[in-house]
Amino acid sequence: MNSFLSWIGGKRLLRAEIVKRFPPNFGRYIEVFGGAGWVLFYRDKHAEFEVYNDLNSDLVNLFRCVKNHCSEVQKELSYILNCRELFEDYLAQNTVRGLTDIQRAARFFMIIKNSYGSNCRNYGCRPKDIMGMTNYLNQVQQRLSRVVVENKPYDSLLDVYDRPAALFYLDPPYYGTEKYYSAVFQHEEHAKLREILLNIKGKFILTYNDCTQVRELYKNFNIVAVSRSNNLNIRYNYADHQYKELIIRNY
Repeated sequence: MNSFLSWIGGKRLLRAEIVKRFPPNFGRYIEVFGGAGWVLFYRDKHAEFEVYNDLNSDLVNLFRCVKNHCSEVQKELSYILNCRELFEDYLAQNTVRGLTDIQRAARFFMIIKNSYGSNCRNYGCRPKDIMGMTNYLNQVQQRLSRVVVENKPYDSLLDVYDRPAALFYLDPPYYGTEKYYSAVFQHEEHAKLREILLNIKGKFILTYNDCTQVRELYKNFNIVAVSRSNNLNIRYNYADHQYKELIIRNY
């Protein structure tokens, strides 16, 4: 199935390439930088024990509310229109006190859906099938019913869930693109992440942009270069523009 969201750096176009490189047997599956969860949603179940994590509290609140209170989120969305005024109101009110978790989830859902390129900043000026999106949440709730939803820093999450039978999928902010993400991820974090992954008990599969710095950091691991069409280029019929990425593994 598909994710119910788009997200900056989302793996909709790369998920098949990632999943086909999963090891044959693992007991727990953990998405460390979850985002829209495109790889998670690619299969009905990756393992008996699954974890979705992201540091963005608004995103995690949305996942939790869809998982635990889907009908209430759908009811809240039934009162929402796709228009610039509401979009700008929701942006301005995103941090105000007094909203319930369900209200906040529904508003953040519409901010993502109606923003340009899912940047959560600028109105996208595109028609949306709000009823269709809302009804699809029933399938999302069913998929998430078995998934643990976390809101932890990546280093803490890796420490908590690391086991020999664990498979971690990591899609960190790409090198040189840290400014596009709400979570703070400075240049030194890339080296810190590599050092942690050197010493984990489980297996990891990692996606990154193809650049000299990343290739040097992970030169002792299994690296495969892949390419995909740029998401926005597809929208504007420039599908020949390819974006180069790396899939990195410790197995």
